Amino acid sequence: MDEKVVNMRKSVNEEWRKFAKIGMFFLALIVILILFFSSVFVVKEGEYKVIRQFGEVVDIKSEPGIAFKIPFIQNTSTLPKRQMTYNVSEAEINTKDKKRIIIDNYAVWKIDDPKKMISNARTVLNAETRMEEFIYSVVRAELGQLNYDEIINDEKSSRGSLNDQVTEKVNELLSRDEYGITVVDVRTKRTDLPTENENSVYTRMISERQSTAQDYLSQGDAKKNETMAETDRKVKEILSKAEADADEIRAEGEGEAAKIYNEAFSKDPEFYNLYRTLETYKKIIGDDTVIIIPSDSPYAKILMGYTE
Repeated sequence: MDEKVVNMRKSVNEEWRKFAKIGMFFLALIVILILFFSSVFVVKEGEYKVIRQFGEVVDIKSEPGIAFKIPFIQNTSTLPKRQMTYNVSEAEINTKDKKRIIIDNYAVWKIDDPKKMISNARTVLNAETRMEEFIYSVVRAELGQLNYDEIINDEKSSRGSLNDQVTEKVNELLSRDEYGITVVDVRTKRTDLPTENENSVYTRMISERQSTAQDYLSQGDAKKNETMAETDRKVKEILSKAEADADEIRAEGEGEAAKIYNEAFSKDPEFYNLYRTLETYKKIIGDDTVIIIPSDSPYAKILMGYTE
């Protein structure tokens, strides 16, 4: 009886040991899986993964792929690696000639050194705030060196080169303070006038455009008159030359005709006299002409049909 009880107890203990081993195995597996998934992370294209240990940055991953960290001790955060667009707040500035305008800019920027950015700006929002302050400061300084007309007049504006100058100077300030970000480009979206100045400025702009248009019209009229005068001169030269050539040809023709007439008439003088008489009739006799001539006149004989 005692042996059976002892054997039953041994059997129960062995079963508990077996279940305990299985439980420990699954527990260990779960712990390993938890540790594995807590230590692995994925770095995507276009982002930085910042690894922190007790709040301090210990590593930054920038290449896409799988990376590892110490579970429960280190944690990760994400920063954008791509270029970003930031709309700078509208600002009112004074020009060189003490006039006010409203400037609206935007900036294209990116994070070059995440560690410096975190160390000095802490967050992306703070970095954008500092960047905006620098952009406003530089734009105000640069436009403050230009007169009002140079900014609003397209023909006198230097705004194209101004964008590059602003970008360069803003990057100098960001590099000086080691914010770890770079401005790719700063552009002016809109240049407006304070409401109280709009009417006077629009009137001036209209006047300038009308003056410019009148200059173009005057230049066009002058060019037209010059072209017409040159054309008239050439036409007169061409006509004069043509008339001279025609007179010369006409003279040669008349001379040749007279020569032919002389040769023809010299062969029959009586026919020549008749021809001359008829030509004279053509010139002096009209529809209402009345001629009184003697009956024995050569004209009368010819009119009456006597040609002998």
